[in-house]
Amino acid sequence: MSFTREQLESAMSEKLSKSDTIKLRNKHIGQACQLFYRSDPLKIVRGQGQYMFDEMGNRYLDCINNVAHVGHCHPKVVRAGSLQMATISTNNRFLHDELVQCAKTLTSKMPGELSVCFFVNSGSEANDLALRLARNYTKRRDVITLDHAYHGHLTAVMEVSPYKFNQPGGEPKPDYVHVAPCPDVYRGKFVDKEHPGADMAQLYCEPIVEVCKKLQAQGKGVAAFIAESLQSCGGQIIPPPGYFRAVYDAVHAAGGLTIADEVQVGFGRVGTHYWAFETQDVVPDIVTVAKPMGNGHPVGAVVTTPEIAHAFYATGVAYFNTYGGNPVSCAIANAVMRVIDEEGLQENARSVGDYLLKKCLEFSTEFDIIGDVRGAGLFVGIELVKNRETREPDTKSAHWVVNRMKSLHRVLVSSDGPNDNVIKLKPPMCFNQENADEFLQAFRECLAMLVKEGNDAPFMIGADAEQSTSTMFENRQRLIKSS
Repeated sequence: MSFTREQLESAMSEKLSKSDTIKLRNKHIGQACQLFYRSDPLKIVRGQGQYMFDEMGNRYLDCINNVAHVGHCHPKVVRAGSLQMATISTNNRFLHDELVQCAKTLTSKMPGELSVCFFVNSGSEANDLALRLARNYTKRRDVITLDHAYHGHLTAVMEVSPYKFNQPGGEPKPDYVHVAPCPDVYRGKFVDKEHPGADMAQLYCEPIVEVCKKLQAQGKGVAAFIAESLQSCGGQIIPPPGYFRAVYDAVHAAGGLTIADEVQVGFGRVGTHYWAFETQDVVPDIVTVAKPMGNGHPVGAVVTTPEIAHAFYATGVAYFNTYGGNPVSCAIANAVMRVIDEEGLQENARSVGDYLLKKCLEFSTEFDIIGDVRGAGLFVGIELVKNRETREPDTKSAHWVVNRMKSLHRVLVSSDGPNDNVIKLKPPMCFNQENADEFLQAFRECLAMLVKEGNDAPFMIGADAEQSTSTMFENRQRLIKSS
């Protein structure tokens, strides 16, 4: 199926002015639904590859959209979804080939006995179902999670998400949820500079061992340990080598199951492997996937072993998800996985990611504000600090950089972590070395400006932001051409 030029132009045309869009959003959309760049939100009308375009036709390099995994509006993904939508879209209680083909391809990427799928619509649903599977199999309730973790917005997964429940106004942590330290060797409970030569993996595993012992002594036991294979909201955390092996061994010894949340980091993003948990040479009992799987379309899955899946079936309570695994979602997911393989996007993530890390580390020798650079493939975090020795986080400068990158360079990045001082990069997987150079040039210019002017130098906000942002970019372009 194809679209005429007129149809595409009509779809891309602005339906409302930006100010009218903001007014309607303020009136009809819950205030808790937050935007990037809240002081000057970006209105996006179309995307292509690693770029997004606003209502004025301005192009932005997208360095943060790990949803558009193979690139915005990839033609093969668009075609697969359009064809299936024009054929049939219904619930998953009928036989259809896209579902079983998707399950076959997805499980072929998994190690060990991970061969049974349950399809859902989001990462939140996937993690919710993963907890149900674990609790049903073990007949236990207690779950171990990591500090700063985020696993979704449903009640059961909010309970295991300190990133949310530790915020002001968050619900108190249930007594059956146990929080272990995030394995952050730069800023966590155990930091590398205070434990030279120590086994950091074992140091971070020990609190989990203690929780397991405590629960066993109480006669409760462990239902599950859940963790992102690389923690994103915690600040792009790379666990020390051997960490998950030690943790999985401890949890299994206590009779619990292990859940790897690959919602943000799976499908080749880490470059060296298809799944981030593979970088630690472990095989979880349950894996959850979503975000990149549909390239912007809502689809996710839980993958587990036949034994765990059968125990869920043996309860006699059927599992049904109205749209989980519908033909359109599965057709799109199939196309995404084909594109990853056909276009070598996993290898691209490795090579471009290595280049990005190398260059950012070089920047750290020039700019003292960079406290740490870490990452794997196209999953990179750059931590900004006020003082390298004390590692005091520089949240204000991180926010300044994020906004300057947008207004002055039209490069989109974001910040995260418990102190919101980590610049994070999770671009579409088609992000290439030329894009990396564009980011690096913009980032270096912002850091140099930050050193020169300080983080009190304003970035334009308010009613005139749309015009002033465009003017700032155009002025910079003129300076570049004249130099």
